This record gives sequence, C-alpha cells and structure tokens, in this order.
Amino acid sequence: MTSVASPPTDSILEVKRLTRRFGGLVAVNDVSFQVNQGEIFGLIGPNGAGKTTFFNMLTGMIPPSAGKVVYRGQEIQGFAPHRIASCGIARTFQNLRLFGNLSALENVAIARHRHQKTNLIEGILGLPNARRAEQETYDRAKMLLDLVGLTGKYRQQACNFSYGDQRRLEIARAIALEPDLLLLDEPAAGMNPNEKGALSDLIRQIRVQFDLTVLLIEHHIPLVMGLCDRIAVLDFGELIALGTPESVKDDPAVIEAYLGDE
Repeated sequence: MTSVASPPTDSILEVKRLTRRFGGLVAVNDVSFQVNQGEIFGLIGPNGAGKTTFFNMLTGMIPPSAGKVVYRGQEIQGFAPHRIASCGIARTFQNLRLFGNLSALENVAIARHRHQKTNLIEGILGLPNARRAEQETYDRAKMLLDLVGLTGKYRQQACNFSYGDQRRLEIARAIALEPDLLLLDEPAAGMNPNEKGALSDLIRQIRVQFDLTVLLIEHHIPLVMGLCDRIAVLDFGELIALGTPESVKDDPAVIEAYLGDE
C-alpha cells in the first residue's frame, strides 16, 4: 500500500481500525488514517467500496462495529449527528437533503440559526436584539449564496434548482454551520466540466477563507487529483493506498481497483 513518508503530527481527525459490519457483510474493514489540519483530503474507490458508509460513521448516521473516531483529541464514535455537528463537523450528502419547498435563503438561514445568541422569548417579542440577529443571519446567508455562485437566486425554492445548483446550495448550508471540518459527499455529481472546475476553485477558496479542513468523496478522478493534498483509496471496504495524488495514481493496486477503469 502506498503511504506518506511519515504520519501527520497536526491531525484534526484520526480514524483507528474503523469497521462496520451489516450482518455477514463487512462494508468497512479495519481502516486507519489521519487527516491534517487545513488540508483537502480525498477518499476515493469504486462503487460499493464503503465510502459513504465511512462518512456515515464519521457523522453519527450509523455507529461503527469496531474502532475509534477521534476529532481534536476527543473520541466521537457513537455520538448523535447533532452532537457531532456541534463539535465542528458539517457534511453534504450524496443524496441531497435540502428543504425543497423553502427558498435558498431559508435553507441556509436555518443552518445559521444555531449560532444566534438570542433566546426564544426575545424572538417572540420581536426585541431589538432578536431583530438584529435575524438580519445578521440573512445577511450571512446571502453572502454564502453569493460565494457559491447563487447570486440572485435567494428567493427561489430549492426544488426548482438544477442539480448542480442544489449541490452548491448544500455546500452553502454546510458552511453556515461554521464547521472546522467539512465533509463533502460527491460534490461534483451532476456538474458539467466547467462547473467542476468552478467547484475546485470554490473548495480551495473556502478552505482559506474559513480556515477549513475538507474531506471529500468524489468519483471524478481528475478533480480529486488536481485538488487534494492527500488521498485514501478504499476497495471492498479496505484501505489499499494512502498518500499524495502522485503516489496514489501510480499504485498498482489502485490502478487495478479503480483508476484503470477510467
């Protein structure tokens, strides 16, 4: 297996022998690696390799059968999704989970509300603090929509967006949670080549602008190779390669399992 020369010393996330079984099926088997603070880390592999199951364990959607997930030195495996989000981890989904009947602005504002400092009574009474906080929430939501390329679409219902625009909206909503670690599950799905290029630029920009660490699953290999600092490759639930894009793309096991099909 290809590996980096030395383990990272400034990791934000560490998975230790992470395993998930569904009856007799082992979807993720004994996977261990670390994600550095501030890097863009890619997770790739063929269909059925266990990538989304892996993300679901990181974000509390399903518990691991064995192993540990350590975020900023704290074990979080088995935490509920809302508790993991409150720790500073946000994600998008392979199958979009937007509020289709709400506007783009409302979708992002909902995520932003967890950072409002006002209480329920102030909101009900319409006190100045609550009105000011509400305006700040919508101003921030508009800024994030502008950032992802949805300027002028604030009031459109999410269900009326193109698939690519829905992907961008979901990224804006995830950033609204103000995470330290952003997990992107196939963010380029449904995008044309120009949109994929713009997405790469966007991910680089938000990494710097919001001081984020990004962990992404993606099937579009040129995007991953051109964007990520390091890459892990899963095949049949097992880690078969870990390293820089240059080292991974030349690994015989990766070529056999995945890249050779491209």
